[in-house]
Amino acid sequence: MTASKLDQLRQMTTVVADTGDIEAVRRLKPVDCTTNPTLILKAVETPAYAHIVDEAIGWGKKQGGSEKAVHAVCDRLAVSFGTELTKIVPGRVSTEVDADLSFDTAATIEKARAVIAAYKERGVEKDRILIKIASTWEGLQAAKVLQAEGIDCNLTLLFALPQAVAAAEANAFLISPFVGRILDWHVKAGGGPYTAETDPGVVSVKSIYAYYKAFGIKTVVMGASFRNTGEIEALAGCDRLTIGPGLLDELAAATGDLPRRLSPASSPQMEGGVSRKLGFDEKAFRFAMNEDAMGTEKLAEGIRGFVKDLRGLRKLVTVKLG
Repeated sequence: MTASKLDQLRQMTTVVADTGDIEAVRRLKPVDCTTNPTLILKAVETPAYAHIVDEAIGWGKKQGGSEKAVHAVCDRLAVSFGTELTKIVPGRVSTEVDADLSFDTAATIEKARAVIAAYKERGVEKDRILIKIASTWEGLQAAKVLQAEGIDCNLTLLFALPQAVAAAEANAFLISPFVGRILDWHVKAGGGPYTAETDPGVVSVKSIYAYYKAFGIKTVVMGASFRNTGEIEALAGCDRLTIGPGLLDELAAATGDLPRRLSPASSPQMEGGVSRKLGFDEKAFRFAMNEDAMGTEKLAEGIRGFVKDLRGLRKLVTVKLG
């Protein structure tokens, strides 16, 4: 019997579940799991996880009803869901720093340390956790400090090569280039139609992957934010791919040969003809991002979206704290 495309993918790529749904993770059996404020908000509103929410709210009521208490409960919820996920997946769980700290290096570092400490209190060591940080200049500098302390980071909302280069310079453990959101921008701008191979998000990840492999960069490339299985198949062989439950189910139901498209030994030609190792100080980074309309717009939009859902979570917690 021919193996499913999901099983074939697992032979060449570490498959990560992009969800906060504990039951979906248990069913799909990924190696790692990644969450964000949007996914946590959805999980919190699911009756099956009422016991996790009730515990956090009960704890929060003892802290008083201040804004600080609300934020603490939200942090506790993220760590509670993350802790449950570490009991299911054998690898890492990514937990996101509050998106409204995306332009504050010191606050991002402080929050990341607090998250790691909260996990440790629950018996989860830091080698099971990745701290997700938006790929702003400030976030990248926070990652550099955290990585030096042995706290591994997942640089998210990554849309452009300058972000990937700066993440490598920060010795980030992992980056999450957003495939589908790049496609969204180009379609909205009137581009296309695109095949899986010409999909701008796929092309971007291939370029970053090729750059990393060409220069022996150890930072893990984890494609994220997929719109269809074609994008996933076009990146088969990438270090890791984080995929939502719906697309994982589609891959599990699909048969047929899934060829490897990316490998360290034969990485594709980099788009734009990059043939030298790049470096960015703050001015050069900001200018390069300003030159990239897609990268700038999608980074800002992504932060706004995560902040909106974070505020939604805080509002829900405020109501429950009564």
